Amino acid sequence: MTTFTTRMLRSRYSVGLGFLAAAVVLFVVAPAVLSDFRLGLLAKYLCFAMVAVGIGLAWGRGGMLTLGQGVFFGIGAYLMAMHLKLADAGPGETPDFMALISSDGPPWWWEPFRSPAVTVVAILVLPALLATLLGLATFRRRVRGAYFAILSQALAAAFAILLIGNPATTGGSTGLNNFVGFLGFSLRDPANRLMLYFLAAGVLLGMLVIIRQLMVSRYGELLVACRDAEERVRFLGYDPATVKTVAFAVAAVTAAVGGALFVPIVGIISPNDVGVVPSIGFLIGVAIGGRTTLAGPVLGAIAVAWAGTTLSEQFPSGWTYVQGLLFMLVIAFLPGGVASLVAIRRRRGTAPGPELAPTKGGKST
Repeated sequence: MTTFTTRMLRSRYSVGLGFLAAAVVLFVVAPAVLSDFRLGLLAKYLCFAMVAVGIGLAWGRGGMLTLGQGVFFGIGAYLMAMHLKLADAGPGETPDFMALISSDGPPWWWEPFRSPAVTVVAILVLPALLATLLGLATFRRRVRGAYFAILSQALAAAFAILLIGNPATTGGSTGLNNFVGFLGFSLRDPANRLMLYFLAAGVLLGMLVIIRQLMVSRYGELLVACRDAEERVRFLGYDPATVKTVAFAVAAVTAAVGGALFVPIVGIISPNDVGVVPSIGFLIGVAIGGRTTLAGPVLGAIAVAWAGTTLSEQFPSGWTYVQGLLFMLVIAFLPGGVASLVAIRRRRGTAPGPELAPTKGGKST
C-alpha cells in the first residue's frame, strides 16, 4: 500500500469519526445535559452555523468576501414566516398583523405560500436564482475583492430597508412573530420544539456532508484555483465566473435553509436579523473558526453566537465592539482562524524524525 493511499484512508477514517462524534454530541449529549432553554439556544446557533458553512465554501475556498448573506438568510426566513402566518390564520383567512392594518386580505403573492411544498421549493430555488443572477452579473464583469464585498453589503442594507418600508406585507421594523404551529405541530409543545432541534442538527450535518464532497471534488480544486490564480484558470479554458457563481449559489441556499429553520425555532424574524450587522456577524464567526476548513466555520459561528448571547446580557452596549476587535485580531494575527492552530500542530506532529533524514550517500540513517 502506497503512502498516498494510506493518507487517503486515514483522512476518510478521521472524517468519518468526526461526523460520528458530532452526531453523538448533537443528538445524545446535548439533549441530555442542556435544559430546554439552552437547547433552544443551541438550535438557534445551529441555524447560524448553516449560514457559516456556505460562507466557508464561498469565502474560504472561492475567495468571495460575502458581506450580504443576511439577504439570503432573510429570504428563507420570511418565506417560512409567511407560510406559518397563513397556516395559523387558516384557509382563506388573513394573518393577524395584516388584519390590524387593512381589510383587503393578503396580497396575491402571499397566497402560494399557503402550501408547505411551494414554500420549501421557494426557499431552495429563489435564493439560488437570485445568487446566480447576481453572481453572473458581477463575476463576468470581473468584480471581486473589496468591490464585491461592498456590493453584497449594500444589497443587505437595501433588503433591510425594503422590509422596514412595507409594514403591511412584511411587518415593518417589528417583523413577523407569534407563530403558533409548524407543519401542523404546535410550537408550544416541548416535544415538538425538541424535534425542531433534531431537525436543525440533522440538516446541518447533511450540509456538512454535501459541502465536504464539493470541497474534495474536482470542482473544489477548480474553485480554489479560481481563488488563487483566476487568470490562469481562464487561460486554461475554464470560466471562473461560472465556477464562483455555483459556490455563491450554494452559500445562498445554505443561508436560506438556516433562515427558514430559524423562524420556528426562535419565533420571530425582523429586519434586525437580516441587515448589515447580522451579515458581518456571520462572517466574523467564519473568520474566527477558520474559513478554509470544514468544521471551523461551524464551530466559530456557534462560539460567536454563544459569546454574543452571554456577553450581551452583561455588556449590552459593548458586544458589537468586542466582535469588531475579534475580527481585526484574527485577520491580523491569525488569518487562518483557530483551525489553523490545529493544522500547525498536525504538521509538526507528522514531521519526519531524525531516523528519516537522508545521509550524504542518499540513504536513510
